[in-house]
Amino acid sequence: MDIANALILSGVIIFLYMTAMFTVAVQRRDNSVADIAWGPGFILVAGAAFIVAEDYLVRQALVLGTVTVWGLRLASRIYRRNRGKGEDPRYQQWREEWGSSWMLRSYLQVFLLQGFFMWLISLPVVVIMAVSSDSLGWPDLLGGLVWLMGFLFEAVADRQLDNFLSDETNRGKILQSGLWRYSRHPNYFGEVFQWWGIFLIALSIPGAWWTIAGPLTITWLILFVSGVPLLEKSMRRNPEFREYASRTSVFIPLPPKQ
Repeated sequence: MDIANALILSGVIIFLYMTAMFTVAVQRRDNSVADIAWGPGFILVAGAAFIVAEDYLVRQALVLGTVTVWGLRLASRIYRRNRGKGEDPRYQQWREEWGSSWMLRSYLQVFLLQGFFMWLISLPVVVIMAVSSDSLGWPDLLGGLVWLMGFLFEAVADRQLDNFLSDETNRGKILQSGLWRYSRHPNYFGEVFQWWGIFLIALSIPGAWWTIAGPLTITWLILFVSGVPLLEKSMRRNPEFREYASRTSVFIPLPPKQ
């Protein structure tokens, strides 16, 4: 399948998938379904593109594996975190603010908009699946190593955070040890790093530089829209935050300031 048709196919799949997830959310009266659906959506896109390509080469299998491992880990963590807690407070707030237009705005602003971002971020994945090439080069090796580093960073940071939050003696405190000593959001850093790794793999394909829109989109979302800004807003209410922020890098892991 050529790249144009692969991109169209991925867009159709995402539209149908997010529409189905919206239907589930309406039935459950819980838009938090969108958060759990995020990772599996990428797996669906990568898997469909892989099957349609019918080449099943090493590069395609490598990227399908990375997306699957990342998506399953993320979805399972969000599910465990949300289980039994009801709808996320930000979605509850939007439900109240949107009033009678809640259903339409949820579909457009939560599910379809998220689906559009999913399509943009998955551009390198779709292009990799669509282009056949038997040979692996240095971009594949470098991209794979970058992805692995990002995955380990995110997984370890999440585990450290989950362990910290599970201890009731830490209630009201901010995690400042482990990877969180070097970055206020090491899990987000790992998330972004993984997508830059997949983009590097895509650079093995001639002319695929434009898929940089994928990692740029996830970087922008996390740094300026739905990741760091929202979390920092809530963290500022904690009296420990000012001192922690004064010595700890906001995103890129760096030695803490003295």
